Amino acid sequence: MEITTIDTNSKLTLNQEVFAYGYNEGLIHQAVVAYMNNARSGNSAQKTRSEVRGGGKKPWNQKGTGRARAGTIRSPIWRSGGVTFASKKRDYSQKINKKMYKRALRSIISELCRTGNLVVVSDFQCESKKTKDFVNKMNQMSVKNALIIMTEVGENEYFGSRNLIDYDICDVTTIDPVSLLRFEKVIVTEAAIKKIEEQLQ
Repeated sequence: MEITTIDTNSKLTLNQEVFAYGYNEGLIHQAVVAYMNNARSGNSAQKTRSEVRGGGKKPWNQKGTGRARAGTIRSPIWRSGGVTFASKKRDYSQKINKKMYKRALRSIISELCRTGNLVVVSDFQCESKKTKDFVNKMNQMSVKNALIIMTEVGENEYFGSRNLIDYDICDVTTIDPVSLLRFEKVIVTEAAIKKIEEQLQ
């Protein structure tokens, strides 16, 4: 299959196995869930009534005081008490086979090609680190929301885009299913698309 670069109008021949792969929604869902779960730290932890320091002694007698019965000052209904259903550190990581992950990425990229949302440029460079210059470049391309994939992210491109919620920039080695699906357009340089082809074959 062929794709045209928008800035030079030159044609690139791409591997059909990578860029014309069938859309598999179930596989994509599995890859996205695995990716997001693997990104979780799972560090949330609270203490139950038995883990909170202190509270070993009964605060007052069971009977005769007129007050409500209490066995420990670390009861969950007391201030500084334990948590009833305390969360614990947990490993959320989910295994996904490399072949399945690659196929999911192929499926997403192929769908971007079919819908015309994969934009290829010969090169992508910003003149300065200013966000204003980056936005102007995007406006010239008539792109309001995009992920930019390069072989190597330069300082100007990184600093120019990092303060913008509608744009993200990454190199070929760090592409992931969530970023590919999150943005309306995916802009790829010629060199980067060749690397993607090599990686996903």
